[in-house]
Amino acid sequence: MSELHIVDFYKDASKILLQLYRNFPKKITILVEDIAGPDTPDEFGLAGERHQACFGAMIWLAEAGYLSYADTIRQEALDQAILSHKAFTLLTAAPTFDTDNPDSNIKHLRQALKAGSSMQLEKNMKALLAQAHNFS
Repeated sequence: MSELHIVDFYKDASKILLQLYRNFPKKITILVEDIAGPDTPDEFGLAGERHQACFGAMIWLAEAGYLSYADTIRQEALDQAILSHKAFTLLTAAPTFDTDNPDSNIKHLRQALKAGSSMQLEKNMKALLAQAHNFS
């Protein structure tokens, strides 16, 4: 099993992609709190590590070409966020990791999140990110 921060990344990335897919093609504001839960700022008012990691996942997904956004709202949200063509195509494609069950990648992500299985979610996200090379 991966380290905890990687497990959190896979969970956050899945939730981010699912939220954007549910609203596609509408641009939305995607809040860190909706993905990672309420923040627990430190005594200086700085966002907690979990909150920062989720925001980092959002930025990474954008830099990797899975989504675009107009602006950040502090470290709390991405404004006018939308799936990229690459991400939409990838999410609606059949997975390469489960040839016995050719449902879409988005369905597999939903099932893994619903089941609460970190191992299944990690497997799905690793496969999804690897499959993305075919859509670049």
